[in-house]
Amino acid sequence: MWIDTHAHLDGETYEDDLAAVIERAVEAKLRHILNIGCTPESAREVIAQAQAVPGISTVIGMHPHDTNQWSPEAEAEYRALLDDRERNCIVAVGEIGLDFHYDYSPREQQRAAFIAQLKMAYEYDLPVVIHSREAHAETLEILTAARAGGYLRTERTGVFHCYSGSPEFAQRILPLGFYFGFDGPITFKNARMPVAAAATIPADRLMIETDCPYLTPTPFRGERNEPSYLPYIGARLAEIRGITVAACAEMTSRNALELFGPYLETRLAPVSETR
Repeated sequence: MWIDTHAHLDGETYEDDLAAVIERAVEAKLRHILNIGCTPESAREVIAQAQAVPGISTVIGMHPHDTNQWSPEAEAEYRALLDDRERNCIVAVGEIGLDFHYDYSPREQQRAAFIAQLKMAYEYDLPVVIHSREAHAETLEILTAARAGGYLRTERTGVFHCYSGSPEFAQRILPLGFYFGFDGPITFKNARMPVAAAATIPADRLMIETDCPYLTPTPFRGERNEPSYLPYIGARLAEIRGITVAACAEMTSRNALELFGPYLETRLAPVSETR
């Protein structure tokens, strides 16, 4: 049984066929999906989806692309949802961090929102889901300062979502208590860095994710991604690690449960059975 630790099921992409997408995920032996809400509006949408379908939990936070919207009012909206985190199925704060590739939001606003949300996650004793693109050094600097400042967990800290850094950089992140999520890119023919990292990171820090509808794995590149494609990522990780597919499913699911908690033991159910 697999756990997709990062999906985006909100918005228009799955609006017309979400029930079928969930049905296919169940058929592909997914036991749980973590659904990410990247703005206050999408946070409310993923919470509604999780409340309607057993086996979906939520991760809410402001994506670095959207941090030009960060404000005291936005933080208050997140806090209101976190105050009722059990009913809202919230297991982490994210995805938060820095994106210096697109720079859709000014870098100083990205940094300020990142730090504020690290403090918020620590206050609610939740792990964080980190987005870091072309900003690894700056991300590590902020996380190191957060640990020194006493607002970063000392263990089960969070996950570097869609890890794209080197094996050497991963060794610098590991002491902070982070896990590493790998996605469709490890199935691509030209993938070098993520494959090298996936081969060397300790087994007890590895997880897999689709990041659907993005980063569709081989052999479906060019199509919309969805949670049912997760086993293709798992099979490639098993090949990289030299283990069986079953062992990879057990390993990555165990790590997800360790980081995000027992809520992930709830089994994914077809939408037709929840109505």
